[in-house]
Amino acid sequence: MIEQTDISYEKTILVGLVTKFQDEEKSEEYLDELEFLAYTAGGEVLKRFTQKMDVPNPKTFIGTGKLEDVKNYVEEHGVGVVIFDDELSPAQQKNIQRELECKVLDRTNLILDIFAQRAQTSYARTQVELAQYQYLLPRLAGMWTHLERQRGGIGMRGPGETEIETDRRIVRDRIALLKDKLKKIDRQMEVQRGNRGALVRVALVGYTNVGKSTLMNVISKSDVFAENKLFATLDTTVRKVVIGNLPFLLTDTVGFIRKLPTQLVESFKSTLDEVREADLLLHVVDISHPSFEHHIDSVDKILEEIGSADKPTVMVFNKIDAYQPEEIEEDDLMTEKTKAHYTLEEWKQTWMAKLNGDAIFISALNRENFNEFRKLVYDKVREIHTTRFPYNNFLYDEYTDED
Repeated sequence: MIEQTDISYEKTILVGLVTKFQDEEKSEEYLDELEFLAYTAGGEVLKRFTQKMDVPNPKTFIGTGKLEDVKNYVEEHGVGVVIFDDELSPAQQKNIQRELECKVLDRTNLILDIFAQRAQTSYARTQVELAQYQYLLPRLAGMWTHLERQRGGIGMRGPGETEIETDRRIVRDRIALLKDKLKKIDRQMEVQRGNRGALVRVALVGYTNVGKSTLMNVISKSDVFAENKLFATLDTTVRKVVIGNLPFLLTDTVGFIRKLPTQLVESFKSTLDEVREADLLLHVVDISHPSFEHHIDSVDKILEEIGSADKPTVMVFNKIDAYQPEEIEEDDLMTEKTKAHYTLEEWKQTWMAKLNGDAIFISALNRENFNEFRKLVYDKVREIHTTRFPYNNFLYDEYTDED
């Protein structure tokens, strides 16, 4: 199912909607993210199309007039891929594909494609393959248009689309097989987690592309793959880290994203067990991203879904080296000050002040404030460790390590 392919940039256009649930600003923000996803998958975005509608068109997602505009642009510029920001129903995808006569993807399909490119281990590949088959199953009918049921009449009655039913059975069998395979691997991983002893477990969580793997590399002196693209890391990585004389286990997990396909949440549940079993979460946030507050909400929502919202958490605001607030000229009396104009010091006085010291501002890339970060992690891990083993308290002094 999964094929490793060389990335060649394909001409791509994006399509999104402005609805009563998603205003123009939010729609633009999602399309920015979709463009980054397309770039990660190997697409060159030429243009964006947006339309204001109360609800998506049940047949073609967008209106027929807008679809005609998209079709004309596709033909004029030789566009190979059209990507829609929301998940398309099988019928919508079939109708749009018939009209545009090019590759039509939705956000879910695009994310699955990126995951297929990024999966390195057998475990990650199995998880992605399962998600791909679950996505494919309801869409099989559209892939067999040459076998559409013929009109009735003498000599025309029969079993119909038997080949589709055969394929559906094959896909269902494959899904069952992959689920069994994942259960076996899950049991093995459970044994591995049990064999790690009583060391405190710390997990890095956060939105995709916030710098978790870079932070992992710096703090654990390891070589986890890190890149400025979405979902650079799919495989869970666990390293033993020692700060001062205090050892603990640090886990780098898969990044979260808004509108994450349900198939992936299901198939990656076992990966998220590392988060469930962690004693401390380091919630890494890209402070330089204009929508970092929405990213925090998205991560918090997923943590709540997997029952990890109440764990001790340290907010790690990363990429302070890239943070640039918008400026207002002294003689500008019209522009109203918004969050986009806040300096880091002003941000610290907002809701962040209520975090009671459970927050740190760093740059993992430039190692800014890194000694303070190590001290904060040391203190939190030491507190958990000495609560678990009170007689070990004398072993660990106050953190004095100089970076």
